[in-house]
Amino acid sequence: MPAGRPAIPRELERQVLVEAGHRCAIPTCRQVPVELAHIEPWSKVQEHTFGNIIALCPTCHTRFDRGDIDRKAMLQYKANLALLNSRYGDLERRILTAFAENPAANQIDLHGSLNILISYLVRDGLLVKIPRPGAQVQMFGMDVMERYALTESGRQLVTKWTGAVPLE
Repeated sequence: MPAGRPAIPRELERQVLVEAGHRCAIPTCRQVPVELAHIEPWSKVQEHTFGNIIALCPTCHTRFDRGDIDRKAMLQYKANLALLNSRYGDLERRILTAFAENPAANQIDLHGSLNILISYLVRDGLLVKIPRPGAQVQMFGMDVMERYALTESGRQLVTKWTGAVPLE
């Protein structure tokens, strides 16, 4: 920490870490451990605020400080994180992350009991249930495994999110 700069308050640090799931906020990275970075430099703003601090792994933090990742992209990563966190649960965000990390993938098989936990992705038209080939195993009248396909809208969201483009 630079001399004369006060430490980031612990509660603010906790909020930023929780926002990013204690992982790097860049969706194609998501590495641990993380550091907290000021989006607008501390030297310019002279304050610690939630909207200006983001969790980054040491590599992404260095890349940001060097200018390899620009401030506009970092602001968008922060804004997109807030939107995704307010709309989708942990499992839903992990599914979006899986598609972000594997751009060629367009389907995912999930246990049938997880339907309720991915309902917003389905409701928003980002995933659609598709038939699985072969005999289906059922338990209590429910398919044990379900297959979901990423829709075109889902692919667009993942592409925008990973490209630091505003999400609607």
